Amino acid sequence: MKAYDKLYIDGAWVAPSGKGTLDVINSTTEEVMATIPEGDASDVDRAVKAAKAAFPAWSQTSVQDRAKFLSRINEGLTARADEIANIVSEEVGMPKMLSKLIQVGLPQGSFAVNAQLAEGYKFEEEVGNSLVVKEPVGVVGCITPWNYPLHQIAAKVAPALAAGCTVVLKPSEVAPVNAFMLAEIIHDVGLPAGVFNLVSGVGPVVGEAIAAHPDVDMVSFTGSTRAGRSVSELASQTVKRGTLELGGKSANIILDDADFEKAVADGVGKCYLNSGQTCSALTRMLVPRDRLAEAEAIAARTAETFTTGDPFEATTRLGPLVSSVQRERVRGYIQKGVDEGATLVTGGAEAPEGLDKGFFVRPTVFSNVTRDMTIAKEEIFGPVLSILPYDTEEEAIEIANDTIYGLAGGVWSGDQERAKKVARQMRTGQVEVNGGGFNLMAPFGGFKQSGHGRELGAFGLEEYLEIKSLQL
Repeated sequence: MKAYDKLYIDGAWVAPSGKGTLDVINSTTEEVMATIPEGDASDVDRAVKAAKAAFPAWSQTSVQDRAKFLSRINEGLTARADEIANIVSEEVGMPKMLSKLIQVGLPQGSFAVNAQLAEGYKFEEEVGNSLVVKEPVGVVGCITPWNYPLHQIAAKVAPALAAGCTVVLKPSEVAPVNAFMLAEIIHDVGLPAGVFNLVSGVGPVVGEAIAAHPDVDMVSFTGSTRAGRSVSELASQTVKRGTLELGGKSANIILDDADFEKAVADGVGKCYLNSGQTCSALTRMLVPRDRLAEAEAIAARTAETFTTGDPFEATTRLGPLVSSVQRERVRGYIQKGVDEGATLVTGGAEAPEGLDKGFFVRPTVFSNVTRDMTIAKEEIFGPVLSILPYDTEEEAIEIANDTIYGLAGGVWSGDQERAKKVARQMRTGQVEVNGGGFNLMAPFGGFKQSGHGRELGAFGLEEYLEIKSLQL
């Protein structure tokens, strides 16, 4: 078991103000796998002071030197990739093979991409008689979730550092060990003191202290829409910049001319990635009513290939959920689907057979779901797919947009141009067209109550820049 008793502030591992600790639970064994310090507002204040003091020198460091630090952090992540993948699989439950590819591979990519972007980015340009310069926003508070813990940290920290900002990070207390490992790597590469600071703790204490702190110039938050509202309210008191990446209830429209075998199977996988613990998961599958039975059969057959079990077993395709709270929440939604009259195609609220320990949920598919049902409206964050029938293309678009969220989506068609036309009508931040792959250079973020601002690529870097006009 790992026991962390210090926070990382001003380039050193320091004792927290209080004596409290938080347990980190292994999602498969339900045993304590680590302990971390329970930081408080005074720890946040120390970290913010360090970040503020470090900002003038770091912001004036050459772009080339900042990029070198990012590249070294990437090298450190690469050297410890297997170790970090093991930790995230224990924390979150993602199968080890996918964990190494996604939970570590994406963070590596973020640091590498932002090193390249920074060196090639145009930080100033002449506009008439003005020189328009883009400067770092200042001290950035990063508050991150547990589902893709290191990826979400890297998606904030890497562009913030590339832009010339200094950082105070609060990782999720549910899956924080990877953040401490990143801090070890950052310390080893010699990043100047105060540029990166780590304060662990709970959201209502550490997260709120970061969002409300007058010397934090910007807060970048990823998490639930409910918590995002709270962060926004606190940040607004000092009129600080903010980006929010929140919940989703993303629709996957399968048009009548699509390859159903391919589209439905892919859609099940996109719903079940990370045991459904994905904010951009395609959880609502929209299919033509006259092909509903066909879609049900393919979805059931595909879902039953998602073997549930220990994330370190080679045969496992679906690991546990992150916590007992999450497990019971998801099982409650499954029961709600049954109670409200949806057709249970496969799965169910009962525990998977032979898995008496661990936070496991059966891979579940519902059909004949109507848009007024709870499982069609609320974010479940588990391996639960809802299939909704539609009669016309126009109705499919209407159903897709009938949600408070707008984070992601998908469209499948035998005609690429038709699919793109439908995708343009979806009120959402990112749409997969015929299963198009994830792109670290493309902007990621939401419409409506899925948040505002963008992460990844040049769009993510620009969130951490202020614009100044010099009239010449």
